[in-house]
Amino acid sequence: MAICDYYSAASDEAAVGVLDAPGGPDPAVFDVLSLKGIDPVVVVAWLEGLLTDCAYDEARARPRSGQLLSDPEAEAAFVISVSDTLRDALASATDGQLGLVAGPFGAVEEVDLPSAEALEVLRLLSGLARRAVAENRRLYCWWAL
Repeated sequence: MAICDYYSAASDEAAVGVLDAPGGPDPAVFDVLSLKGIDPVVVVAWLEGLLTDCAYDEARARPRSGQLLSDPEAEAAFVISVSDTLRDALASATDGQLGLVAGPFGAVEEVDLPSAEALEVLRLLSGLARRAVAENRRLYCWWAL
């Protein structure tokens, strides 16, 4: 299963800079959330669709949604952007709103989590997004295969 470390950074350059050191984003430097198997392209687009009430294809077409920022020829790890739309939706979501999408999110084939576990993942992502908005940062995923 792929390792997916979600984190916030002030710029794309700073985000891609995590590839200069082994092991992904350093928690001493970045606000990091490790989520195994929460794919930053497919799963994150499903989540954005659920939170913003749009179709998967619309979520995937939004700027920065699942955009590869690092070298496509890299073999070990990549940096993928998360859309500002999803960051903002997660940051502004109430616990009740997260609860409403937890079941459908957990039921996504690539996620396959019980609602309670999916809700916890959503709460963690929401917290990361809130802190990113407060610090005027964007969200990224360090994706190691």
